[in-house]
Amino acid sequence: MIEPQAHELEDIGTLAGGVAHDFNNLLMVIRGFSEMLLLDGATERGRPKVQQIIAAVERGAALTRQLLASSRQSVRPPRIVDANQILGTMQSMLERLTGEHIASTLRLATEPSPVRIDPAELERVVLNLAANARDAMPGGGALVIATSKVRLDPIECRCHPDAHPGDYVSISFSDSGLGMDRGTLARIFEPFFTTKAPGQGTGLGLTIAHSIVRQNGGFLTVDSEPGRGSVFTIHLPAVLASSKRPVRGTLRPMACGPETALAV
Repeated sequence: MIEPQAHELEDIGTLAGGVAHDFNNLLMVIRGFSEMLLLDGATERGRPKVQQIIAAVERGAALTRQLLASSRQSVRPPRIVDANQILGTMQSMLERLTGEHIASTLRLATEPSPVRIDPAELERVVLNLAANARDAMPGGGALVIATSKVRLDPIECRCHPDAHPGDYVSISFSDSGLGMDRGTLARIFEPFFTTKAPGQGTGLGLTIAHSIVRQNGGFLTVDSEPGRGSVFTIHLPAVLASSKRPVRGTLRPMACGPETALAV
């Protein structure tokens, strides 16, 4: 079932990207003529209406950018960055995003966590997941964002279709929110699927985050139960900045389900 669903999502993304391009062209025409009206001296009564048209165009353009990112048609060249450093610089922004009613904690790995990705795209994924956690805790709660390193072997990769054996930098988002049932979990990465009320979300945040992570050779996992919160985890291939080779060292193994360790 996973493979057909993946192809279906790719087809939807390609269609959305094509529509977004055409729609964006129409928006630019509307904006151009609106600005011409302002330059031609719109009346005092009509000027606010023209400005509202331009504001609506800008909102539409922002939506098309999200669609293009989701369809993988808006990708910038990646470079090696330290995930810990990116998160550290975003701490105050994340605190403002989540609000005072949520206790936000940042737990960074003691050693550098280099990954190959466009830093703006990584920031976008982090903001999307943090905002998603915030919305899951309308009455307040706690959010813990942590980094660590994991190593996957071929057997563990069977649990994750997008995973390949090797070392990964993981960024986890653990919230104490409402949690999700299995039906919701099965659809959270679908474009335009949302559990929010009309007008409160486009349903593209998690889709875009999932697409960006996959574009950079990683994968995104989620663990959640109703009433017990959620844990979203980004897994990006770990690299060594100086040599651009996979990181080697003492890393904790990654488990993919209930397991038993037998000590002999």
